[in-house]
Amino acid sequence: MQDGFEKRVTILIAEDDDGHAELIEENLRDSGLKNEIIRFRDGQEVLDFMFDGPSGKAPRRLHGGAYMLLLDIRMPKVSGVDVLRQLKQDPELKSMPVIMLTTTDDPREIQNCYALGCSCYVTKPIDYQKFSEMLIRLGLFLLVVQVPSIEI
Repeated sequence: MQDGFEKRVTILIAEDDDGHAELIEENLRDSGLKNEIIRFRDGQEVLDFMFDGPSGKAPRRLHGGAYMLLLDIRMPKVSGVDVLRQLKQDPELKSMPVIMLTTTDDPREIQNCYALGCSCYVTKPIDYQKFSEMLIRLGLFLLVVQVPSIEI
């Protein structure tokens, strides 16, 4: 609660694998998360949502909203690393939390994502049960985390 009202964070999921995307959303819901969830199938869809066409500016629809992005690294069109780089270079969007949620556990990739400004790097377990448990814990975390609004 903040100033007498609950601030709803919109959860953005960038995941090209339909099965993973469904599992992520289902387990976040199972943890009690009721926030709006918007899913993107590739990196370009994320950038199109976050930036307003050729102007390269964040669109007005984001004004005053609170967003958190769960971002896969290996995606078609534009990689998650490139999406992260572009978001963190934008003065209005750089404070938006970005959680890398990926199967890649290469230490160089992890270091690179943190250097670019990701908030957290979570490796997806290969085992279905462990993946589900990790997502429920992530959902519980998202229930209590405070996220800044995007002010444009």
